[in-house]
Amino acid sequence: MILFRKFRVLILMVFLVACTMHIMIDLLPKLEKRAAGSSSSAGGGGGCSCAHTPGEEPRSWAKQRPRAAAAAAEPGWPNKHSLRLLQDFSNEPNSNLTSHSLEKVTERAESEKRVRQLQLGSEERGLMRDTASGQKQRAVQGSSRLKALYEHPLYKPDLPHLSEDDSLFNLNSDVRFYPKAAGQQEWHNEGNVEEEEDSPAGEATGESYPNWLRFHIGINRYELYSRHNPVIGALLKDLVSQKITSVAMKSGGTQLKLIMSFQNYGQALFKPMKQTREQETPPDFFYFSDFERHNAEIAAFHLDRILDFRRVPPVAGRLVNMTQEIRDVTRDKKLWRTFFVSPANNICFYGECSYYCSTEHALCGKPDQIEGSLAAFLPDLALAKRKTWRNPWRRSYHKRKKAEWEVDQDYCDEVKQTPPYDRGTRLLDIMDMTIFDFLMGNMDRHHYETFEKFGNETFIIHLDNGRGFGKHSHDEMSILVPLTQCCRVKRSTYLRLQLLAKEDFKLSSLMEESLLQDQLAPILIRPHLEAMDRRLRLVLKVLADCAEKEGFLSVVENDLEGQPSSHHHQAHRGR
Repeated sequence: MILFRKFRVLILMVFLVACTMHIMIDLLPKLEKRAAGSSSSAGGGGGCSCAHTPGEEPRSWAKQRPRAAAAAAEPGWPNKHSLRLLQDFSNEPNSNLTSHSLEKVTERAESEKRVRQLQLGSEERGLMRDTASGQKQRAVQGSSRLKALYEHPLYKPDLPHLSEDDSLFNLNSDVRFYPKAAGQQEWHNEGNVEEEEDSPAGEATGESYPNWLRFHIGINRYELYSRHNPVIGALLKDLVSQKITSVAMKSGGTQLKLIMSFQNYGQALFKPMKQTREQETPPDFFYFSDFERHNAEIAAFHLDRILDFRRVPPVAGRLVNMTQEIRDVTRDKKLWRTFFVSPANNICFYGECSYYCSTEHALCGKPDQIEGSLAAFLPDLALAKRKTWRNPWRRSYHKRKKAEWEVDQDYCDEVKQTPPYDRGTRLLDIMDMTIFDFLMGNMDRHHYETFEKFGNETFIIHLDNGRGFGKHSHDEMSILVPLTQCCRVKRSTYLRLQLLAKEDFKLSSLMEESLLQDQLAPILIRPHLEAMDRRLRLVLKVLADCAEKEGFLSVVENDLEGQPSSHHHQAHRGR
């Protein structure tokens, strides 16, 4: 009995000690703030060796969160966590370096670009200098070329009449979008092209929706977005300018990707910069272990639009502050715990994933700024289900084994007899995707998706393009195997490829000028742009060989005439 009482007393003492320590830790930030205030008033700022000016507030990690907590405006982690785990960061002078305006961020990016150019070899340095010095001149020429391209008759065919079944969302149906239904009081409709302040009976009209939602509403059976939809340009601006309110790691996948939520309740997938633009994929790397490149995601969106596929969701580049826009707003403990300061006083993190998520492969800022691509989310699966399809020409993803299509030259004949490739336009859409991937050098197309509502009679979505643009010095001909085996292509695609091979509408020039619209320009170095022209010629040569072997009418499928007015396409049997 005496031992039992002693044990209870011991447990009580341990509990009291723990409570005392907890209270002391809670009081430490206030004491530190008071001490800092007294020391600053006494010293007058004359002997400060910090990286900020006397009129600026120091932005050390140990002091950011107390300010946010005092203002009760920034959601984040409790102050004691930052103090306990990151208190050593406040002693690093460079840890206080952050951007205070967009102008300073731009100046820093430009200076880093100049330093990178000086470190390149003479040939590469000349190529980059050509991109930078001729940027304004080519912008004038390229913008007119780009405008002329989109005014070309090949880029103006009309869609069939859209019925209710052809639109992903029908605003007159039971599926309605109310701010209150989503548990929100307002849309924070910053940056929208139009905004209606007076909505009937609390119901938001289509024009008052944020741009990400208007993008979702515009999706139909035939396209992800229309050719001249102003919402896409506004959405790209939102991806760059909207305030980031929360960050979490995306589950699955081989490499780190973050889900970022914005103040207007939109979401985007963030892929951080892992390689410089000049780095090529090492020759000994397998395609399934290659890095995912943020600039490849950006370039893929622009290439998809120039080819008039419009099957890649909008993507924009953004310079992100890793402390204020990732670490301070995330509630993902696993992500938050991986932040650290490198020996060079740069802020780094690595997250959790299958590949390249370790201290050795950490993502580091300069000192806390990092580039990345932001891809707009597609509609939530609860509202618009998508079906995932295995690519018939999927690679083996094995170091020694080969896929069936790599050893059977008649493999396409088998695919043509298999639904959904035996009817409709699905096989031709696969050929479009093959050409798209070959121009980028993307070998990692294992699956694709479609919207379930539209069944098999719809376009395929070109998602996950981060492994493109890895090698400008090598053309991977195995990517073109579906085209060489099937010898089928849409007439619209064939004519656009021929147009982009002409000097007046040169693909590299159009891509260069289109990419200059992005905040992180230049997105691709000159060798990658020239590689696209070279690969385009190879695609046309393959089609010419097919036409010579099987006949032009058997190879080129006419999709520009006799389009059906209903959503049911005229089926054609695979030949």
